[in-house]
Amino acid sequence: MQCSWKAVILLALVSIAIQYTAIRTFTAKPFHMCPVPNPLNCGLGQDVESFDRMCDEYPYFNYNSSRKTHILILATTRSGSSFVGQLFNQHSDVFYLFEPLYHVQTTLIPHLSPSRYAVERRVMLGASRDLLRSLYNCDLYFLESYIKPQPANHTTDKLFRRGASKALCSMPVCDAFSPSDGNIEEGDCVRKCASLNLTLATESCRERRHVAIKTVRIPEVNDLKALIEDPRLNLKVIQLVRDPRGILSSRIETFRDTYRLWRIWRATGRKPYNLDLTQLTTVCDDFLNSVSTGLSRPPWLRGRYMLVRYEDLARNPLQKTKEVYEFLGLSLEKSVVDWIHNNTRGNNDMSAKHKYGTLRDSAANAESWRLKLSHDIVDYTQTVCQHILDELGYKAVNSPEELKNMSLSLIEDKTFIPFL
Repeated sequence: MQCSWKAVILLALVSIAIQYTAIRTFTAKPFHMCPVPNPLNCGLGQDVESFDRMCDEYPYFNYNSSRKTHILILATTRSGSSFVGQLFNQHSDVFYLFEPLYHVQTTLIPHLSPSRYAVERRVMLGASRDLLRSLYNCDLYFLESYIKPQPANHTTDKLFRRGASKALCSMPVCDAFSPSDGNIEEGDCVRKCASLNLTLATESCRERRHVAIKTVRIPEVNDLKALIEDPRLNLKVIQLVRDPRGILSSRIETFRDTYRLWRIWRATGRKPYNLDLTQLTTVCDDFLNSVSTGLSRPPWLRGRYMLVRYEDLARNPLQKTKEVYEFLGLSLEKSVVDWIHNNTRGNNDMSAKHKYGTLRDSAANAESWRLKLSHDIVDYTQTVCQHILDELGYKAVNSPEELKNMSLSLIEDKTFIPFL
């Protein structure tokens, strides 16, 4: 008996849903809840015995409802999100995680299909929101259900980009470095630190006042509404956007196999008939939907959403960082300022070219795509992404000469004031 392609897709989605339900049901540690009549009282000198008794009697409210400011960097690949993540990672009171939702994707949807990408990534959203909620409550054990192989005794060496988190490379999680070591290279952390102990990582998380998470695996701010509206989380979203032409150029250079047909188009001047245009249109559609929601200022985003253009950050990194920190209510530490000075005056060595590296000549990098893309690819991108280019203040180019004229900026002076 032959099954239609629709039936096959339906069966695949049902299978994914069953996997997620099993993970959610049998996760190693349940989401710990307890009543907090006044969130400001939680964990601030409250008697431990009475606190535990209250949790036993009322298991339906989150005990970790401290007034931490939780931060989510909402971005897409090759938009500068690794750089923005480091602006928080360098803060001594921030517990930062780099792309923890990677593990959700690789467990539930290990092989993303371009033809079903939109459907499959939506399947991830429920699991992603549950994991984010747990991580913001410093329940890192919840990650264990998605890490393969599953950690033994809460210990693993398989956490994605563990070395990108300063908190996971320093005491109490790792004793290989002293506070005087300053900026710890990611590779050094992976080589010198022992396997990650999630119990110690949880302890480190609870010692800090803020939790920041970077993700390129949530399509739109609308998908975060349930978390943003949760009064226990105090979640604020920094949406990072970048000129889609710059994103496309960076992806063509970085993901050479995936974007091979775009490279052929650039080299030959002929667009391949089987080019996957969703690699471009998905970015623009997600940006448009998300930014339109943010700029429409719905009540649930009041004081919770800030839109940041990568180009503004690249041209004025310190000033823009000050604005972001002010919106979040965080103090700008000297360590963050020093990191900005050391990482926005890039050079041409190999560390600057690493695909996840953060060392950049940031001002020059903002529009460097103009020297790498052909005019016909740019013109096509401008047609497909016209609405979001206009919304974000990115100017179109009308000729090859205009494209290569670097003295002519394509970035409008446009201010996006946070909804306070």
